Amino acid sequence: MTHGTHNAVYDPRNEEVLIYVNGELFSRNEAKISVFDSGYLVGDGVWEGFRLHKGVLVFLKEHYDRLFQGAKTVGMDLGMSRDEITKAIWKTLDANDMKGGVHVRLMFTRGIKKTPSQDPRLTVSGPNLVIIAEYKKADPESRDQGVTLFTSTIRRGSPDYLDPRLNCHSKIHEVQALVQALEAGADEALMLDVNGFVSTCNATNFFMVKDGEVWTSTGQYCMNGITRGKVIEVCEQAGIPCFQKNFSLFDVYGADEAFVTGSFGGLTPVTGIDGRTITETVPGTMTQRLQKLYEQAIEAQVNEVKV
Repeated sequence: MTHGTHNAVYDPRNEEVLIYVNGELFSRNEAKISVFDSGYLVGDGVWEGFRLHKGVLVFLKEHYDRLFQGAKTVGMDLGMSRDEITKAIWKTLDANDMKGGVHVRLMFTRGIKKTPSQDPRLTVSGPNLVIIAEYKKADPESRDQGVTLFTSTIRRGSPDYLDPRLNCHSKIHEVQALVQALEAGADEALMLDVNGFVSTCNATNFFMVKDGEVWTSTGQYCMNGITRGKVIEVCEQAGIPCFQKNFSLFDVYGADEAFVTGSFGGLTPVTGIDGRTITETVPGTMTQRLQKLYEQAIEAQVNEVKV
């Protein structure tokens, strides 16, 4: 049975959701994109995942900052402003009568190619935009039981060939890492950077706790996660020592607690890594405290937007 940080509680309403494709809405079974799409052919695209909570798209500015930086990095003109994208998202949400408990996946690709090729000059259309909004509540089992990790031999990319901060459609190295972890009997993969220091996980950011301190990687070789940034922020606000630093598996194996972060699952406890037990208390004391502080940050964002 699948178990991990992206497990969602089954919701039958998702069978009837309408999907946004370039300004039009289609039923789930009718939503399609061309086989000549750049994203399908060569993974040429950027994307974001948003949470709709109590009628508010949480941390929207931070997600847009990352989206537009990614598009600029790969030389892609999205052809839409932030306001126009927001209107497209709300068109999708309103068509599905969605108010909260929703995860939104927004995907831009460079467009349709004349023929299968990497060359952007062979793109014969504007960017393609797909928006998938689903009712998604994180499965409490992951939060209650925690997840296990396995350290993959697949390293996170160096900024000089594929900057890990780029939230692009090319995710094959993370998939490879996850496959290794699954074959080893773990739930997800822990990934090292090119220097052998702990970097991140295949789909989430990694944190460890030691002697009341929270550690995470330097950020040079990991996705610049929105939730990661918020956890660092709430630590600073609460006076919890939080360090972005280099550390190795030597440190991780001796951690008091560990957890991973992501927009969908929030903070998910890690119980074991590479067959070693990290904690039998789920969630740990610090992890539980940070879960509450993060939830408070979300509520503060909702209240700020609604004022």
